[in-house]
Amino acid sequence: MDQKQSNVYIDPTALVDDSVHLERGTKIWRNSHVMEGVVIGKNCIIGENVFIGKGVVVGDGCKIQNGAQVFEGVTLDPDVFIGPHVVFTNVYNPRAFIECKSEFRTTIVKRGATIGANATIVCGHNIGRYAFVAAGAVVVEDVLDFTKVIGVPARPRGWVCKCAAGLSFPLDKSIARCAVCGEEYVWKDGFVSEWVGKHE
Repeated sequence: MDQKQSNVYIDPTALVDDSVHLERGTKIWRNSHVMEGVVIGKNCIIGENVFIGKGVVVGDGCKIQNGAQVFEGVTLDPDVFIGPHVVFTNVYNPRAFIECKSEFRTTIVKRGATIGANATIVCGHNIGRYAFVAAGAVVVEDVLDFTKVIGVPARPRGWVCKCAAGLSFPLDKSIARCAVCGEEYVWKDGFVSEWVGKHE
């Protein structure tokens, strides 16, 4: 195991394979298993009973809660939150009697996104920046930036600010201001993005 900094905590019951790269400030808690080739950035928290598969990349500041299963083919950008017992798949149509490792599909969870407890992310679908996947949702298609999705299958049910508060776009305007933190967003061509500068 390659520990770039000495201030990494690994619980004695955790199993961290050879060639795992851990950056400073990261903590790995009880009974978790991190497989070979994984890269985990700075100040991450890996909860209890978490599985992280071969070659997964976890960006700085991520939190992966108890019981989550992050299989090979997943990349987590910085500041991603993975709730308890979230599952990422990596084969779209598995059979026990067919070897499918050559068919793994990749999934990218982009910066700041949240995935709620017990959600399932079907492989090959990406989660946009600061998106919010509700607890128990089953994601079967890409989720756009700042979008909230709920249900089985997951469907868009609004938009969220970086601070996770809901956003509301007035019918006659394409600009929304977060009632909690004051950040502003623009709606254009079906997409939400941050407003550059302040809109008066």
